[in-house]
Amino acid sequence: MNAAKDMWREYRRTRDEQLKHELCLAHLSLVKYLAGRLAIRLPPYINQEDLESCGVFGLLEAIEKYNPDRGTSFKAYAYSRVRGAMIDEIRRLNWVPRALRQKVKRVNAVRERLQQEIGENITDENLANALGIEVSELHNLTGQASQFAVSSLDETFPITGGEVVRLGDIIADPDSSDPLDLIEVEDGRKMLIEAIDKLSKRDLMVLSLYYQEGLTLKEIGKVLEVSESRVCQIHTRALRRLREKLTQ
Repeated sequence: MNAAKDMWREYRRTRDEQLKHELCLAHLSLVKYLAGRLAIRLPPYINQEDLESCGVFGLLEAIEKYNPDRGTSFKAYAYSRVRGAMIDEIRRLNWVPRALRQKVKRVNAVRERLQQEIGENITDENLANALGIEVSELHNLTGQASQFAVSSLDETFPITGGEVVRLGDIIADPDSSDPLDLIEVEDGRKMLIEAIDKLSKRDLMVLSLYYQEGLTLKEIGKVLEVSESRVCQIHTRALRRLREKLTQ
């Protein structure tokens, strides 16, 4: 006991990072315990590991501010801070309005009661009457609740052949290119290459020097030892032949 107090006093005096690390490791069980208890009552999209990560931050804050000379045990002092950090994370992740959560909870409770009383075949009219509301109001409520439903991108679904696919793998990316567009671009590139291969050597030379090497028509004329106007004619002719071949 005295050794533990001496360790705390040494840390308050030196703020040694190695001591802080040892104190954190010694109390990780508190973080896991609280995360496990909270996770039992949480929706599936809130992960216990996320709670533990937030709890560690709360634990580190408690280590920073704990004063052993005040007579309170560290476990009692850290309990509220670790749990508070986890509660804050739960509130951050659970953005559904409280009033809507309460209404949905009541709908689910009444539905379960009716299932026990009259079986599984419950109509919307049965449920609405038991809740004392109109069917249209029930539809509006369930529609609002469905908008707040959260699914994990790692969730898997069975497909034909006994295989499974991740939800994240079948969600469309609005920023990605359409596969059909990519195929068209690739086909167009192949056709262009085939058309270029059928050009004469002089036509190909002019296009290569002009578009790849960045030479002017005058500079190309000096390379080929012809006039600038002649290079312009060859350039125009090569482009016309490419258009014709691509059109065909």
